[in-house]
Amino acid sequence: MRIALLGAGHIGQTISRLLATSGDYSVTLIDRDPAALARVAAAMPADAALHTLQVDTEDTAALLTAVRAGLGQQTIVNALPYHLAITAATVAREAGCHYFDLTEDVAATKAIQALAEGAPTAFMPQCGLAPGFIGIVAHHLASQFDTVRDVQMRVGALPAFPTNQLKYNLTWSVDGLINEYCHPCEAIHDGAFIQALPLEGLEHFSLDGVEYEAFNTSGGLGTLCETWAGRVRHLDYKTVRYPGHRERMKFLLDDLGLATDQELLKGILRKSMPATMQDVVLVFVTVSGMKRGHFVQEVFARKIFADRDVTNPLSAIQITTAAGICAAVDLFREGRLPASGFIRQEQVELPAFLANRFGRAYQQSRQVESIA
Repeated sequence: MRIALLGAGHIGQTISRLLATSGDYSVTLIDRDPAALARVAAAMPADAALHTLQVDTEDTAALLTAVRAGLGQQTIVNALPYHLAITAATVAREAGCHYFDLTEDVAATKAIQALAEGAPTAFMPQCGLAPGFIGIVAHHLASQFDTVRDVQMRVGALPAFPTNQLKYNLTWSVDGLINEYCHPCEAIHDGAFIQALPLEGLEHFSLDGVEYEAFNTSGGLGTLCETWAGRVRHLDYKTVRYPGHRERMKFLLDDLGLATDQELLKGILRKSMPATMQDVVLVFVTVSGMKRGHFVQEVFARKIFADRDVTNPLSAIQITTAAGICAAVDLFREGRLPASGFIRQEQVELPAFLANRFGRAYQQSRQVESIA
């Protein structure tokens, strides 16, 4: 399969390596930064099926020309910042390509869903960790119940060694981080669809002997509210952080007013908060309901750690995000997903995902046995 991969950042470079070295994909990596393209190409094995192409990814016409030209790509895989998702999906529709992305933005997803109506090709956004894998897990667990009462989804991408007052380091896109902290959060409460406030709904829990907090953030549910409407009492998603993070973020966003000056906040975070490759991803899903006449709860809990390989180190967020979208593309290539139209994450079967060569990254994580 021929792939046009948009974005040569941390996630894009991991996706490019996985696909270009698999033997089943020819990848053209497209980015506006020639230095980023050169870094990815230099780190790639000599036999990798990778080409690079410098294009202004914010220029819709130039991007469309690039996708249509050259190798004639069949599929666009978008690893650009969330605000370019609609642009990339529009290019895919115009070029007659299949489309996959990582966006967590609710508005972008709804726009892509509209683009997919009547399309002869497939459109599958939200293929990362959350939204993405977390929704696949939650849907799989909930589908095993006769009736479902509560679905709780919790995900955290956390520094392994927090040292600052926010107890956080940059592990992924600052744009995506602030976006999920500042927009309304979809949920189902008492059987009704609601939009909750971000950073609210604070809760505390311990997992594997470590204390955490969790609170509402936007986008992590994907399309589950639509899929489970009328069939569940409570369904929500919260981001996991170390205790104290939410209080300090509310001070920055609300008390200092930086929610209305997000570019300033992003600049502060990029300048003052170091990035880290030493992170851990926490995935925690609980579903309760009736099963064979009994009220029971099922739990899926895992921790995925960074790969500290000397020649090719990968952060946990790189591993989990790239695994999600690569597994989705691979399952689609194998004919295990619909061939056209809008594809929801919950249409992926969890056993098939975990058995996939890319999805197996989640199988190799450490399952957490004790929850309090």
